[in-house]
Amino acid sequence: PEIDVVLSDINMPRMDGLTLLGRIGALEQALRVVIVSAYGDISNIRTAMNRGAFDFIVKPIDFGDLEITIDKTYREVTALKQAAALQGQLSALQHELDIASEIQRSTLPSTFPAFPERTDFDLYATTLPAREVGGDFYDYFLLDEHRVGFSVGDVSGKGVGAALFMAVTRTLLRATALQGLSPAECVRHVNRVLFPESLARMFVTLIYGELDTRTGEMTYCCAGHSPPMCLRKDGTVDVLARTGGIGVCLVKDFAFQERSATVTPGDTLLFYTDGVSEAVNGTGEQFEDDRLLDCLARTEADTPAATIRAVLHAVEQFVGGTPQADDITVLAVQHLG
Repeated sequence: PEIDVVLSDINMPRMDGLTLLGRIGALEQALRVVIVSAYGDISNIRTAMNRGAFDFIVKPIDFGDLEITIDKTYREVTALKQAAALQGQLSALQHELDIASEIQRSTLPSTFPAFPERTDFDLYATTLPAREVGGDFYDYFLLDEHRVGFSVGDVSGKGVGAALFMAVTRTLLRATALQGLSPAECVRHVNRVLFPESLARMFVTLIYGELDTRTGEMTYCCAGHSPPMCLRKDGTVDVLARTGGIGVCLVKDFAFQERSATVTPGDTLLFYTDGVSEAVNGTGEQFEDDRLLDCLARTEADTPAATIRAVLHAVEQFVGGTPQADDITVLAVQHLG
């Protein structure tokens, strides 16, 4: 393994240089061969180059030229070894990212139907990270016999840092909500806890809502996040009012507010991150909320899963193959009564 450069004549008494080239080529080793041959033996020189020789020297040998050739060959081998080392590091990093991606996917609830025993509501959600790991999240859980909670969030930035911050935010929000606090109180508490721990310039926009399936009342709090849309049973679409909040971890003691809206049996609430509205096509044009509203108004989907598929299809058709620049997350809740 310590050999980097081999200098070999073509004509040798036992194993000729061309056979040696073949043996060396079979080694899993970063080394290069310089072949020495007579000036007029161009046929063997061509054969040697075709079999993997890096360079050649002709007799009579010019030792100045030989020194330059060996030095050039050695630099090539050094570059190859450095590239192999970097490739190994990249492979290890990719392996770690694959594991992180798998762990992240496993932390988000992904069993659907989410609550097969429930006939008063239906729910579906999905996320499409722009990289191996993303900063978007969604969550849903039962608060009691009649109320279901759900959230969607988007951490600023991308990559592993955003993914870790996402996991902490989602876990804290769920734990807080299960204590029985209102949506605004939940978000205030999450903000107070996370603000001292957040990295500089890292924040998260989110929306947390609760649906009472007895009354159809949905109470929600937006922390710098787009408000939900409501696809009514009659095909009309409403954009629910904003609650005036800013992103979590921007101001330590911000007074987040909440609002309520009423959904009737058959209505579907849609929560999404800006990876949907800010998806861009080849000309840099954004999908925007108006196209999302139009998509919902035209869809004939009658389940949350079908509604989300229609939205993702519309975004895919719009971008037309342009690489995804941001995480996309969508959650839909249908009140069945």
